[in-house]
Amino acid sequence: MSTIIRGGTVVGPYGSAVTDLRIDGEQITALGAITETPGDRLIDAGGCLVLPGGIDTHTHLDLATQGTTTVDDFNTGTRAAVLGGTTLVMDFATAQKGETLAQGLANWQAKASGKSWCDYAFHMAMLEWPAGRADEMAAIARQGVTSFKMYMAYRPAMMVEDDEIFQALQATRSFGGTIGFHAENGRLIDELTRERVASGQTHAYYHQHTHPVEVEREAISRLAAISELAGNVPCYVVHLSSRDGLTEVLRANRRGVPLRAETCPQYLLLDASRYGMANGDDLDEVSGYVISPPLREVADQDVLWQAVSDGSVQFIGTDHCAFNVHGQKDAGGDDFRSIPNGAPGIQLRMELLYTYGVEPGRISLERYVELNATNAARYFGVHPRKGILAPGSDADVVIYDPRGTRTVHQTDLDENVDYTPYEGWRISGRVRDVFVRGSAAVLDGVVVGDQSGQFIACGPSDGAIR
Repeated sequence: MSTIIRGGTVVGPYGSAVTDLRIDGEQITALGAITETPGDRLIDAGGCLVLPGGIDTHTHLDLATQGTTTVDDFNTGTRAAVLGGTTLVMDFATAQKGETLAQGLANWQAKASGKSWCDYAFHMAMLEWPAGRADEMAAIARQGVTSFKMYMAYRPAMMVEDDEIFQALQATRSFGGTIGFHAENGRLIDELTRERVASGQTHAYYHQHTHPVEVEREAISRLAAISELAGNVPCYVVHLSSRDGLTEVLRANRRGVPLRAETCPQYLLLDASRYGMANGDDLDEVSGYVISPPLREVADQDVLWQAVSDGSVQFIGTDHCAFNVHGQKDAGGDDFRSIPNGAPGIQLRMELLYTYGVEPGRISLERYVELNATNAARYFGVHPRKGILAPGSDADVVIYDPRGTRTVHQTDLDENVDYTPYEGWRISGRVRDVFVRGSAAVLDGVVVGDQSGQFIACGPSDGAIR
């Protein structure tokens, strides 16, 4: 029995057309005018967009950090993801200090196996650089984890040094991998934090002032130089937040450094006004926006929107790292150092980007597909299996109905967290139906699938993205 999606506007990175799509088993088998046969399941997509399933390049599910654990695990987080049109999450498996990369990967495989409502892949976060780590990276790559992460901040728990970054970049050459970097100068953040605390400025409002744009700009500039010294090794900046940071990415690109960039909806849509004023603002309200890098200015948003449109930024993840305001973010009291950094967003990414990107003309539908799916699939080595609607590709399909509007309320979301940064925001249209490898996961906005998501092995990185 085939599933035929009839009469929708099928959108790819190179164009769109009103046509039909056929699914057999786990794969797309045909695009065009398709004649149904007895027993086929027919899905009417008239008036709707038919899109490749979304790829969220940046999630933190079931992550123990900063003395607590994110409230979304692979069960709740991927259920919310698939409701929002994401069919593949890329989570950060983490090798804790003293663990091998193989041990870290095994721990995350156990967290995800049998619990995920959509498919999943892993980046491997490395918090140290012991002897033999380069060989470990190559071994992990053979298991399908070809992208890694290193932190240039969060000393002493996570931050690595420049020589370690250099060695890690060199190591990726053997398997065609890539490394994503949290690019902020951790030593300067520590000093700025010390100064604020010494002055009694500990309210959540002051978090932003310990992570100014200068520490992002400097770290990206330094990363580009290290990549250049290592022989122009491909790498990317996670959660790019600012105009200054983008300037350094572009400067590196002009020198031939293959430095790519990811941003997140929060840096496109939210700004530093959310932090309120230093005195009198409700701690609960402000703490929900304590993230790193922090929210920037409206001028930074404008520049980032241009960057996602013109190809200067290549993909969009959520950095979904969800903590409850009550019981987690408020546990530190009036001291920003004790507020767990992170915010939710896994369910709303594709709808927000359609509403505030496509609808006002900031990005085309084709660019929307590239940012949400195709570029990530190429860069992280799962294309053409993922990220495109084509015969032979996995049938990861989203039917998006652009008609109508609704208002975001935390109580209507499946994210396992007690707030959303987008409370009261307008959404145009909705993710109506979602298929993961040919199986219906969501129909008419209701989850109908199960926890049959699979681990997806990644291959060598393809830097030919825009």
